[in-house]
Amino acid sequence: MDEFSKRLSKAKVIGLDTSVFIYFLENNPKYGPLARITINGIENGKWEGVTSTITLMEIIVRPWQTGHESIAREYEAVLVHFPNLSVVDVDRDVARVAAQLRAKYNIAPPDALQVAASLNYGAKAFLTNDRRLSRLQDLIDVLVMDDFVEKPSP
Repeated sequence: MDEFSKRLSKAKVIGLDTSVFIYFLENNPKYGPLARITINGIENGKWEGVTSTITLMEIIVRPWQTGHESIAREYEAVLVHFPNLSVVDVDRDVARVAAQLRAKYNIAPPDALQVAASLNYGAKAFLTNDRRLSRLQDLIDVLVMDDFVEKPSP
């Protein structure tokens, strides 16, 4: 966990993939501790977080599907009012950078939009659990959560 915190601290501004929020909200047993370190660090101003409106869409789909409108609205309110977290709109500039990322690195549209929004905002690291995004390492420090999970002792 120390290496994880060091990498986040080096970046100052960290792009966050949707999975980070899902692990945090669902208190995921495997990735929840890393998500908590990240989210608590952002809340306390240790570093700044950035994500795109793609995250908003992705985290409220399930509550809407299950008829939990109040939870969807609560998630949205928490996300957009969270201290030291910017939720970046997907505008033409983000779309252009995303297209360039897709052309050069062959990544999926939502991933390209997430990373493009983070890059446009000045993020130096991107936290995800999608190993395919490691191919962007020459542009941004991609931290794959699975690489930092505490491994059980044999």
